[in-house]
Amino acid sequence: AEFFENLAEREGNDAASRAEALANQGLQQSNLSNFAAADRLLAAADRASPKGNGVIQRLLRNYRTINALNQRNPAAALEALQVKVADVIDEADQDSLRTGLITLPLADEINKDSGTNVAVTGIGNELRPAERAAVLDAQSLQLAGIAARMQGRLADSADLLRKARGKLQDVRDGKLMSAAWLSAEIDVERALVAEAAGDRGSAVGAFDTAISILEQNFAESPMLLATKARKAGYLARSGDEAGARALYAEVVDKSAGIPDSGTALRELLSPYFVLLARDGSADAAARMFRASQALQRPGVAQTQAVLARQLSEGDDDASTMFRLAVTRTREIVRTEAEIARISAKPSPTASDLRNLETAKSSLEAMRAEQTQLQAKLADFPRYKVLAPQQTELSEVQSALRPGEGYYKMMVIGERMYAIYATHDTARALQLQPTRRQMASDVAALRDSIVRFEGDQAITDPFDAPRARKVYLELFGALDGEVQGLKHLVFEPDGPMLQLPPYLLITKQAGLDAYLARQKQADADPFDMRGIDWLGRGREVSISVSPRSFLDMRAIAPSRARQAYLGMGTNTPVVSRPVAAVADECDWPLTTWQAPISPEELAIGQAAFGPAKSDVITGERFTDTALLGDPNLDNYRILHFATHGLVTAPRPDCPPRPALVTSFGGEGSDGLLSCPEIFDLQPDADVVILSACDTAGEATSAASREAGIATGGNYALDGLVRAFVGAGARSVV
Repeated sequence: AEFFENLAEREGNDAASRAEALANQGLQQSNLSNFAAADRLLAAADRASPKGNGVIQRLLRNYRTINALNQRNPAAALEALQVKVADVIDEADQDSLRTGLITLPLADEINKDSGTNVAVTGIGNELRPAERAAVLDAQSLQLAGIAARMQGRLADSADLLRKARGKLQDVRDGKLMSAAWLSAEIDVERALVAEAAGDRGSAVGAFDTAISILEQNFAESPMLLATKARKAGYLARSGDEAGARALYAEVVDKSAGIPDSGTALRELLSPYFVLLARDGSADAAARMFRASQALQRPGVAQTQAVLARQLSEGDDDASTMFRLAVTRTREIVRTEAEIARISAKPSPTASDLRNLETAKSSLEAMRAEQTQLQAKLADFPRYKVLAPQQTELSEVQSALRPGEGYYKMMVIGERMYAIYATHDTARALQLQPTRRQMASDVAALRDSIVRFEGDQAITDPFDAPRARKVYLELFGALDGEVQGLKHLVFEPDGPMLQLPPYLLITKQAGLDAYLARQKQADADPFDMRGIDWLGRGREVSISVSPRSFLDMRAIAPSRARQAYLGMGTNTPVVSRPVAAVADECDWPLTTWQAPISPEELAIGQAAFGPAKSDVITGERFTDTALLGDPNLDNYRILHFATHGLVTAPRPDCPPRPALVTSFGGEGSDGLLSCPEIFDLQPDADVVILSACDTAGEATSAASREAGIATGGNYALDGLVRAFVGAGARSVV
């Protein structure tokens, strides 16, 4: 997504290249469920596209169809496929192409296809426009087949998939390696149609064909893992639980070494979690823990794409090694594909065998070099936050001290799961409420703390009965163990990204006494003495990941000499400064017009004294000044008291987590964004984000309309990960 954004912004690209880059951005946003942003980008691609370019028009048609299918709307998908597209070349030129004769119209069509345009598509830089159009038309038939299956029209679906396979077979006699992904997708759809028809043999055969195609062409790809996971799901649905568990375990083990597989696998692993939760044993907990790390929330995916781009564009040792590691990964994938291609030949020539040995030798050397690079990169916090490191449950258990427990929450679709571990025990369980039900309870609890009616903040009595209900839903099966803890480490997901767990109520007796008092005539609903809060009598910490927890346990304390630096209270503006950068997804100026009071910063400074602390506010508190400040690593505590932006400024824009600052000099946008935070490189024990709604769900109508259900998701996955990656040991 970051690559396509960079490509779309690059000056000098022709219209077709820009349109294709925008279209790919749109598809990435759709795959992250940011559908309003996808619509905006696809519309921008349509505007940028040359009107006579039939290839780009077909690409846009197909991407709009996929966007509709991602929203489970087959009728809209079929409607999108009806859009008329320009011819690429006429039938006479098709005949000329097959016989090797290049006519003048065909030459013109070939020559106007830019190198960048071809490279971006992934269909193959050796394809002529007519061949690209044929592949895209085959994909449109496959997409129509998916929509037909979703509507229950199995015969129509099977017929469309046959036509798609035939269309693809006509391009280079079906030997086009770069279109193998589409051939595999057609077989997966054939398997799903066979399943719906009750034909087990055909379903398993079609899945195996798809897997074989991908193993030969894309052996180390997220798509291969996703296809195996889909087969495992079918095995589970058809009663072969042992076969399903074995195949799921293989997928999980492989995913640790395949970048970007987490987003593709997130929904597909749901049946595996059902099987493991039903087992409930310590072994099932360990397997679920391993599988949970193959999942990736959209917020994490988006944040890591941004941070990876920021690291790759740097000029220090970490950035240089990171760029080399990325390049080496691509070379390894290409070499593995070449080895698989040659190995699949039924009658390899002597030259093939020599090339095979050369490729194997090269692969071994590249893997060794990659291992050394990753070992060196592990010393840099900015790389650790990006690195796909697998952590075993036994490692976390070994790090837990007596009286400590680790509770990891996982949300997949509407189902929720948890793993609870101490030094000696572990359990896996499925939580009973759905994600939607718990989200409703969390929203009600937050509203009882503070809600807004217009510009007025309303504080109601805390919804104590609901806090007790959520505690029982999360911890009821573990109540006795949790009550005895001295320290609970809580790794949230889904709705609980927006609510600190220490606000939950652990014992019924204190709640009953409070409710009994409310029946008295002079009752004070805000007098909550006697309530047994989860945060009373025990320490409660939040972890963003198991690896982060282990890293924090092992990291050395800050070496900073000064104690405290407080920052906040931006300077209000009535118009955007001339030197400020801006784009169509910027926040409105009202964002800067109500700065947060500096009172709490004064309290923080008073706690440490002026000799060991400092406060930066107003004109000094700018994004450009902070990025250029060489003294940030001199403070053990960094305290930001400012507005936090955790979702989207408009329904059709992607989330951009940031902290509001004053506007600075040239290039300032009045925001400290995730990439900029990533570059601060503090040496702080604690970063405090005392910012408006940094832990909460978006309150703006724009974010709700954008379909972004968890503002806290992007705060935790964006702001917190950026600070941890920059070098902070913990974030409050």
